[in-house]
Amino acid sequence: MVRCKDNSLYTGFTTDLLHRLQIHNQGKGAKYTRARRPVHLVWYQEFLTEHDARSLEAQIKNWKKKEKEKLVATFQEGTL
Repeated sequence: MVRCKDNSLYTGFTTDLLHRLQIHNQGKGAKYTRARRPVHLVWYQEFLTEHDARSLEAQIKNWKKKEKEKLVATFQEGTL
């Protein structure tokens, strides 16, 4: 999950987190983030399967911002 310049949160899936962040910040990522750069990583979780990752992504995308902010608040950034 990234925080956009306008303080909104964008949730997505990737197999290469660092590359995806670069793509978003170059304006080549999701249409949503293109006009809201720069974006900053505020939460991520690694999964063993793409299915599990996409399942949680879908759930989070249906959450209200307040719920997403609670998740972000629990995040301890580690090494990528």
